[in-house]
Amino acid sequence: MTNRATTWFSRRKFFSSTGAAALSIGAASTAKASEQLHLSDYAYEVTRTEEEWRAKLDEIEYLIMREGKTEAPQSSPLWEETRAGSYHCKGCDLKSFDGRWKVVMDKGWVFFYHAEPDAVLMGIDGVVAEYGSMAAGYDALTEIHCRRCGSHLGHFLIVNQIMTHCMNGASLVFQPAAA
Repeated sequence: MTNRATTWFSRRKFFSSTGAAALSIGAASTAKASEQLHLSDYAYEVTRTEEEWRAKLDEIEYLIMREGKTEAPQSSPLWEETRAGSYHCKGCDLKSFDGRWKVVMDKGWVFFYHAEPDAVLMGIDGVVAEYGSMAAGYDALTEIHCRRCGSHLGHFLIVNQIMTHCMNGASLVFQPAAA
């Protein structure tokens, strides 16, 4: 896989090394990772062969979720979704985000203030050119993966001076709340 994180950090290590703790009070992620955990050392609950992933996902979904690419802005209808409901990993159906924590921004991706508890892992990723000025000046971004299947979901960024989970809509399935 390309563009994959090779070193994982816990929130405590990430915040202490970047000074971002003060910026994220009230918006801390619920990521769960071990100190210095490497991608190859983590045992995901859901595993598939490359052929099985390719059969499950279309080409764009595969590039995003398995190779760490980023979708084009406004390419997913989920970026403007405002109905009550939940957002699940397209790779394994793990409930990853709740619509209560979603915020619609004009950037064209799906943004949340929080992830569900124990739903995501974080790692370090390179600069994402598709983010344009949002990534300007950063050598690396905090990448977000599904805790259960390891699929790349998006990044943890400061957008409009708010720490957010910036997700690829192609990596999520929206399930509307029961009426």
